[in-house]
Amino acid sequence: MKFIVSSSALLKQLQQIGGVINTNTVLPILEDFLFEVEKNKLTVIATDLETVMKVHLDIEAKDSGKVCIPAKILIDSLKNIAEQPLTFNIDKNFGVEITSDNGKYKVMGENPDNFPKEPSADDANSFTMTSGALVTAINKAIFAVSNDDLRPAMTGVFFELDKKSITFVATDAHRLVRYTRTDVSCPKKDSFIVPKKPLNLLKSALPDNDDEITLSYNSNHLFVKHGGTELVCRLIDARFPDYKVVIPTDNPYKMTIDKSDFQNALRRISVFSNKSTNQVALSISGSELQLAAQDVDFSFEGNERMACQYDGEDLQIAFNAKFLIEMLNGAGTEEINMELSTPTKAGIIKPTSKDENEELLMLVMPLMLNN
Repeated sequence: MKFIVSSSALLKQLQQIGGVINTNTVLPILEDFLFEVEKNKLTVIATDLETVMKVHLDIEAKDSGKVCIPAKILIDSLKNIAEQPLTFNIDKNFGVEITSDNGKYKVMGENPDNFPKEPSADDANSFTMTSGALVTAINKAIFAVSNDDLRPAMTGVFFELDKKSITFVATDAHRLVRYTRTDVSCPKKDSFIVPKKPLNLLKSALPDNDDEITLSYNSNHLFVKHGGTELVCRLIDARFPDYKVVIPTDNPYKMTIDKSDFQNALRRISVFSNKSTNQVALSISGSELQLAAQDVDFSFEGNERMACQYDGEDLQIAFNAKFLIEMLNGAGTEEINMELSTPTKAGIIKPTSKDENEELLMLVMPLMLNN
């Protein structure tokens, strides 16, 4: 089998799907890319058994065939080859010879029959949305996903489908993000949980624009298709906690504050907080917010005050500063609204304004105040 492909085009596509491959795999074949050639089309597939990613490229080829090529050495060599056509020659023992303008490189490939088969999209329901909408949803939710393997349901993002909207929810029991798009119509009311890794891969593979992408799902897998790129991932088989009961319906005190000023103050103050809790106490009264942090073990202490608009009774409440900083990144407005009630009830963060098709709500649990 022989084919000719552009070195930079191949490298770009391989880097896009190379993130699927784990460094310490159970099966050596999982360290390979599967190359499939058919009628001037090359399909390259990477998998870790849970997630499959594939890309399609135009090439010059007379015959068709398959071969597995070790991923790391292929990507490392392509990085150092200038843009030019490369000729791949594969012999019957799966030896791969790559010829460039002034060089020849040999790699031992593997039998493609040993490469895991990809799941088929049987009984799948499909819907479409824009690529930018999915990328935004992943960016807004993924930081709140839990890393606790003992609670598998929380280690992914919960997709809640409706005929007129789609909602993305992520939580790690300390904070929660709910992001809704009303410009997506799904075939029926349904829900599933998508793991973190494939979402991170999608985030970097998809363009942040208005391209239409197709999402299909069945009871076990999610299939995403954009142009020549496809991703299939196994869904998390667990029940997502009932997040609606956690969101307080009545948070009467409202504070409006400049997002970047608040973030910068939190960054400065959190330096002096206890490293295990990152606790920063907020004292709000009138139009002033005071931030205080201390680490008793080292006699560190930091205090700052800043202006805010506040409507409610004087309140003192403590939060994990790291969580607040990450959550403020998700709000795309210059100012944010924070809705509070008592020192022991969750605080809600919302952007001050929203686009017509989206709605974002972020919730953060308070810490016990150590007076």
